[in-house]
Amino acid sequence: MYKNKKICIIVPAYNEEKLVRKTIETIPDFADHIVVINDASDDSTKEIVEKVAAVNNKVLLITHEKNRGVGAAIGTGYVWSRDNDIDIAVVVAGDGQMNPNDMTALLDPIVEDRADYTKGNRLITGEAWQKIPRIRYFGNSMLTLLTKIASGYWHVTDSQCGYTALNKTGLHHIPFKNIYPRYGMPNDFLVTLNVYNMRVMDVEVEPIYGIGEKSGMKLYKVVFSLLYLMMKLFFRRMFHKYIIRDFHPLVFFYAFGIFLLLMDIPLLIRLILRWNFDATVTPINSLAILFCTLIGIQSLFFAMLFDMEANRELKGK
Repeated sequence: MYKNKKICIIVPAYNEEKLVRKTIETIPDFADHIVVINDASDDSTKEIVEKVAAVNNKVLLITHEKNRGVGAAIGTGYVWSRDNDIDIAVVVAGDGQMNPNDMTALLDPIVEDRADYTKGNRLITGEAWQKIPRIRYFGNSMLTLLTKIASGYWHVTDSQCGYTALNKTGLHHIPFKNIYPRYGMPNDFLVTLNVYNMRVMDVEVEPIYGIGEKSGMKLYKVVFSLLYLMMKLFFRRMFHKYIIRDFHPLVFFYAFGIFLLLMDIPLLIRLILRWNFDATVTPINSLAILFCTLIGIQSLFFAMLFDMEANRELKGK
């Protein structure tokens, strides 16, 4: 236990034969349970975990018969934690990229009731630029910006970091059956947390790379699906939080801003066609584009400002 709280460590693992043993063996002694979810690995991950579990009674192996994705693996761990009366569930990837010494920093805000959900932030430290591969650093930064808009947690950075801790309230209120199964899980989960008014807090953690880990994510395969997911998550949050569960006029500002910016498309097409056919520019057409662009952007900025104010109380302290 950690400060009288029962702790479960969730370790999602897919083809992690190189580092899963090290990950388990370096987990702090205060952990009460270590639940490893083998997501239908086709290497020796399962056999390695079984050997560790034979000598460490804290370790429990759960195997998915079919590969369901990292999000689904984490969801399985959350459900087990909920059903076994766990106070705090901590997610630690099976690839050894999460420093176990940072775990207490994730736990303390929850134990002290300053947050419901804490997540690692690898970008705070100046070491991040040197340690994280450039393409992943820039990709992470872009996804973080989009996640701020989609989730409403404007204070959260490094949205893709999977080193997290969730309290008992979250374990018993979040519908894990709807959890996004694959790499968009951290973004989807933040939106769900916001809908349920959970306090989220960033915690500085050390970025660890170059230890033999191998990412299963192919950027060119997920970039468009993640962009599409972000758009869906944004509209889902607007609908559930500001229309179904409560009401806030910011939805009108968002809707008006988006409408005006979409109106720019036919106006621009008309402008280009007129220029191509007779080399003329209609003044009213140009003014309409200018109006839609300026007022549309201004409406979006007002909506974002209202959104930040509405979610200010969800920032962990």
